[in-house]
Amino acid sequence: MRYKLFGKHTGLRVSELVLGTANFGTAWGGHGAEPEEARRILDTYAEAGGNFLDSANGYQEGQSETVLGDLLGGRRDEFVLSTKFAVKTNADSGLLVTGNSRQAMVRSVEASLKRLKTDRIDLYWAHVSDGVTPLEEIVRGFDDLVRAGKILYAGLSNFPAWRVSRAATIAEIRGAVPIAGIQVEHSLVQRATEQELIPASQALGLGVVAYSPLGGGVLTV
Repeated sequence: MRYKLFGKHTGLRVSELVLGTANFGTAWGGHGAEPEEARRILDTYAEAGGNFLDSANGYQEGQSETVLGDLLGGRRDEFVLSTKFAVKTNADSGLLVTGNSRQAMVRSVEASLKRLKTDRIDLYWAHVSDGVTPLEEIVRGFDDLVRAGKILYAGLSNFPAWRVSRAATIAEIRGAVPIAGIQVEHSLVQRATEQELIPASQALGLGVVAYSPLGGGVLTV
């Protein structure tokens, strides 16, 4: 496994391959891994030298974080742990815990910390842009969570390039915790990110996490 610094705004050393855990749990019904199968997946990844894990509050209606929290018992510090907020966790999630607002951010991070059984999240992503929350609020919210010791780094997932650029600039001007990276869908069948998002991240010194590298299974045929 090869390792690299995550962007130019952190000293975080991560493996080039990230283990996504959207399939940890079975709440979505049609697909997913039971805890023992998830353990085998995680162990195989760790034995290969992987150290970067990615989850979200909404994966498997919160089960992904719960299963991952159980599996990390006794080895939490061996991994860079990332998760996300903004989408609903399950059918009981109300309006005030979705979106990019600081209120949603704070309530979501507390719930994720409990499910993950940890005292901090290494990299916290805004999962999607809600299109309405001011970027100033998102940046300030991330900064507050870092100062409170709840998260260490912050990033934006599935945000358009202009919002990424503006958020990074706001953080820089205000001396807030920098936007560390972006998460985008990228593969041979989804290359739209090459037009603006990847060039923007390179110019801004952001780390890039690409998901769905096999195009949702299209490239396995």
